[in-house]
Amino acid sequence: MNSKTEIAAQDMFTETAVGKQNRYIENIVKIFFFIMTCLMILPLLLIIGYLIYKALPVLSFDFLLSNPQDNMRAGGIWAPFLGTIYVVVVSLLAAAPIGVFAAVYLNEYARDSWFTRIVNLAVVNLAGVPSIVHALFGLGAFVLFAGFGESILAASLTLAVMTLPVIIASTTEALKAVPMSFREACWNLGATRWQTIRRIVLPNSISGILTGVILQVSRAAGETAPIMFTGAVFYKPIAEGDIFAYNIFDQCMALSLHLYTISTQVPDVAEGIPYGTAIVLVGSVLLVNAAAIVLRVYLRTRKKW
Repeated sequence: MNSKTEIAAQDMFTETAVGKQNRYIENIVKIFFFIMTCLMILPLLLIIGYLIYKALPVLSFDFLLSNPQDNMRAGGIWAPFLGTIYVVVVSLLAAAPIGVFAAVYLNEYARDSWFTRIVNLAVVNLAGVPSIVHALFGLGAFVLFAGFGESILAASLTLAVMTLPVIIASTTEALKAVPMSFREACWNLGATRWQTIRRIVLPNSISGILTGVILQVSRAAGETAPIMFTGAVFYKPIAEGDIFAYNIFDQCMALSLHLYTISTQVPDVAEGIPYGTAIVLVGSVLLVNAAAIVLRVYLRTRKKW
């Protein structure tokens, strides 16, 4: 009797034909999705590899720290590289605080009303506006109306307006990810709403907020149309190696516009220069992203939940 019971128990836990078939299908699906993931990454690796291969003859510190020469047919990319840094940093300083504070208000303070619905609709619509439209807005609002002229400040503010929706959306999602029980516990202990946000909500959502900032930096560095109308120029010589060569009200060169110019408007450019410019632009964005990702991972490890 006991032996029959043991055999029945063993049969109960033996994998059936249906179970084997399901496991087989599950493995196929897993392999399929892994192949799709590799196919998504493969084009990026091929593009970067091709750019590096074509740019190797010119890649050096001298290429990075010297100005374009011979009507941009030779030399380096110091002036456009520094201009890109200026534009991205100023746009980040303008967009990040406004975007984060707007998201805090919409998620933590604002009630569901016609006003908040209009604001959310405006954010969504702003994200879908083409960059050339942002350029025309920046030309009218900052260059002409505000009187900034064609300058780094006007170009940066235009990029800030363009990247605000990304920061607001990512910050809102990060704030929503913090459990409501954290807020309720603070309120029950007598903390105000602002104290709860400052001491609990923001520290626990900072890694998600950084995601929006990363996307802002990447997009701002690669945009051409908004800065072409508001502050970027084809050529402007500056002192090589001087990181304070630009004033915020000066026009500047930018890597994205410089790459377009030497690729389409300037004849007889050394073959490696456009590819070197492209790899510096891509490498700068990847470097900033990598640093932000490392910081984000570090902040996530400090979470208490």
